[in-house]
Formats: sequence, C-alpha cells, structure tokens
Amino acid sequence: NLCFCLPTGFCVGEYILPEGPVDVILGKDVTLKVLYKKQDGDIFIWIYSDGKDTSNVAVLRPDGSFSVGKAYKGRASINTTNGYLTLKSLKSEDSGDYDLTIVAANTLSGAIKVRVLEPVTDVVIKSDLPGAIKHNSTVVLTCSSKGSHLTFTWLNKTKPIVIDGDRITKEDSQDGLSSKLTIRDVLRYDLSQIVCTSANTLEKQDSAPFNLTVNYGPEDVILTPSLIAEYVPSKSNFNLTCSASSSPSATFTWFHDEKDIQATGPVLTLKVIEEKGFGKNPADYKCVAENAKTKRFVTSNVVRFSVMEPISGVSITGPSDILIAGNSSANISCQEKAGKVLERVWLKDGKTLSPSTRIIFSSDKSSIFIKTLQKEDNGNYTCQLSNTVSKENAHFKMVVNYGPETFEVTGKKEVELGDNLDLRCSVQSVPPAKIIWKINGTVIPNETKEVLSLKDAKYKDSGIYTCEASNAVTGKNATSSSTLSVKEEIEEGLSDGAIAGIVIACLVAVGAAIGLFFYCRQKVPMSSPY
Repeated sequence: NLCFCLPTGFCVGEYILPEGPVDVILGKDVTLKVLYKKQDGDIFIWIYSDGKDTSNVAVLRPDGSFSVGKAYKGRASINTTNGYLTLKSLKSEDSGDYDLTIVAANTLSGAIKVRVLEPVTDVVIKSDLPGAIKHNSTVVLTCSSKGSHLTFTWLNKTKPIVIDGDRITKEDSQDGLSSKLTIRDVLRYDLSQIVCTSANTLEKQDSAPFNLTVNYGPEDVILTPSLIAEYVPSKSNFNLTCSASSSPSATFTWFHDEKDIQATGPVLTLKVIEEKGFGKNPADYKCVAENAKTKRFVTSNVVRFSVMEPISGVSITGPSDILIAGNSSANISCQEKAGKVLERVWLKDGKTLSPSTRIIFSSDKSSIFIKTLQKEDNGNYTCQLSNTVSKENAHFKMVVNYGPETFEVTGKKEVELGDNLDLRCSVQSVPPAKIIWKINGTVIPNETKEVLSLKDAKYKDSGIYTCEASNAVTGKNATSSSTLSVKEEIEEGLSDGAIAGIVIACLVAVGAAIGLFFYCRQKVPMSSPY
C-alpha cells in the first residue's frame, strides 16, 4: 500500500518521504528522514535536482556500504540502518529537490524539497518624508531586510497595525526582500514606535523602533483660569495662562477686546495688563495659538474682568478728651488711603451698629456722631471697609466715664455669734469708684474693696454698715447701708449675758416709767382745797 505500480515496473511512493519543504539556515546541517522501513537487500539511491540538472548524492547498497557523489564528498552520508540522508554545511546551491529511489521487491520513489535560507538580518525602516502633518500627509514607510523567503509584519509599539486597505495599505516586493506601508491622512500617533518584523519559517528579526514626527495642532487651546470674578486685585500675582497641544510647540498672541495687545508667550501677567493701561474697565481677554508647521491658528475661550485696587491704609479716629456720660458727645471717623470702598459697616463689640436718634451716620458712612453719651456707649468700635477684591478693618476703643450709680450693700442681716460673713458693695462706675466702709458712722480702717469680710462675728460687730463710693472723674458720690445683728443662739435657759441684758432692759424700762409719772404730775392741774 506504499506505492502504486507503473507499467514500467516502477512504483511511486506517497509516503516514503515526509512532506516538504524542509527549510535549513545557510551553513547548518540537515537530515532527510525516510518513512519506509528498510529491508535486507534494499538499495537506496539519493539524487539532487535543481529543476534543470541532476546529480548523484549518495547510494546505499544491500551489503550496508554506501558511496557519495563527487559534489558531496565530505558533506553527505547515509545512515545504513534506515537510509536517512545527512547533508552538512549547506550552501545556497543545495536548495532543490532531493529524490529517493528504493530498489526492493518493488521499486519505490519519492521526492522532498529542501530550501536553504539566508539568515534574517539588517531589518531597517525608512520613510519617504522627513516629517508629516496631521490629516494632510501621506507617508510611505519601507521595511527592507536580508534573508530568504521573508514575510513582513508591521507593529505600532506592540500592537499589529490594522491594514484596512483604505487609509492604511501594505505591499510586499516581488523579490520578497522589502515591504511598504502606506498611511494616508496621517494621525497624531500613527508614526510613533513603528516596528517592522522580518521572518521566515526559522528566524525573525525586529527593526529598531521608528519614529516620524507628526506635526499637529494647535489643539485643546485653553485659557486658565476660565472662571474669573468680575474684579481682579490690582498689583496682585494674578496672571492668565494659555496652553495648547501642539507639535512643534505653539506660539501665543494675546488680545484685549479683539485687539492685539503686543504680548506673546503662554503667560500674560497682570503687571503687563496694567502697564499697557488696561484693566480700568471690564474687557474680554483671549489668546490665539499658532503652529508654524501646520499653519493653523486656534482661539482660546474668552474671560472678562476689570482690575480693582484693594483697600489699604484704613485708620479710625475718635475723641481724645475725657468723656462723661450725660454730658459729652463723640465723633468717630474712618478713612482709607487707597482703594475704592463699595461698602462700609460699623460694629460695636462685634455686633452691627445701626443709626438711632442718638447715633447719626454721615451720608457716606465714613463717620458716626453720638450725642449725649451714655454708659452703654462704652466699648470697641470697628469700621469695616470692603470692595469686591478686599476687606479691611480698623478699631477704636471709646471710654465713657460714669457713676457711681445707685447700688445696694448685699449680705446677711443676722448672723450667729462666731460666724463669718461677707458684705458686698457692687458699684457700677468708670473709672472704678473709690470705696470706704463705715460702721455706725465710723470709718473702718484699710477696707477699700467691694467685699468686706468679717471673721468670728462678735456682739460689737452689730450695727449699721455703710459703703461710700466716689468717682473722681465724674465728681459723683453714692452710699448704701445695711444693718447687721449678731446674736447668740439660746438652747436651755438664758446665758449670763442674756440675763444681764434683760436686767438692764428692765431697769431702763422702770426708770422710764418713773420719769413719765413725774412728768405727768407736773402737767395735770390739781383741784384747790379751797
């Protein structure tokens, strides 16, 4: 079943040799295997053909000896066990068909093609253009290589380039040594990290990554900040920045209300704006980006603003004379050295101060007049000036002298013998009042504080306590008194002191009664005996 026989007596073997071709790198060795199992007495005849001429390679005889053709001396041998043919150090001219004829009970024959391949080397990409312009250019890349029976693959970085047959096409040369990749309407990343792979069945080699500059843009032209308040602080570090995606880098021109302001570069500073006399009125600002290679101009978004000077040098002035409640008035004024004030607010002790019948604001609120000062006018006054770009404060503390005002001496009215107690004289006065304590009209030495402390109360501590307060500035005085009784708690019977007190009281009462009796006798007329 390995052959079919011809009328000549020869049989063609379908399976005595493997299916070819067999590829071998130039200079390497190859062994051509035989699928037929050798039998005793078989003769193996190997013959080479290049399609035109034939030559004897080697013959294996039944006795196990073999001979090699002249052209293959030292390079060819036959395995005497299986008839395999081995060729060493193959040359390019060794490429061709190798025919095997086996003389056995029937004569078998077969052929296998051997291809001697040159190594894959010198893979290089070249471009027909030194550079390209996005959307406008058609670029042809040529990948050339040395080697035999080559195929070419194109990659963008590590991903195969999709050959769509329209925008991107591929054409291999007839000699198989080069390939052309044509890219129409080049895009930005079409020609970045291009790699060409040249390969045959045994070897492959990549080219060095190839990059071709694609000039593009300007694109994505953006002016920042894109949102700006109506006013920008004068002499601040504010600036406008224009950015664009572009190759080569874009150049920038700045416009004020559609007029070129003769400023270039990606940054327009507020200093330049003010030096050119702009900013006093609201205006539109924009930039235009230009690419010298692509000849494209693209305009940014527009921002609108004006420049305002911040408020500075705020000061507040008020009365310097001594102020007395009920007698004095006050004028407080607040001014700034620079900046336009859009709002003025007055505060007293952190709370908004509003006009009243006593508190009168000037028309521009730059000053306030307080007539007939009261004690409540004491405190910290703040003027708060603001505009769109700034807020500044100034402070003034006003002292209104008053008092001492009506007050009371507070504390216990009765205490037990030996108790401790405090009498308090709480006086409202600015400046603080001078205090003197008295008992039953007599000054208590060294007691000048609001609180009078008594320790271990005695009977002699009973009496009328008076607090006298005076204000040297207002010239006013005020007093308040409180009566204190020191007593002893009686549990069983009367103490000696209590008894003595009762006796004394009784004697005083009897004396008073006798005196009253004689007084009455002097006043009542008696009847005459006559």
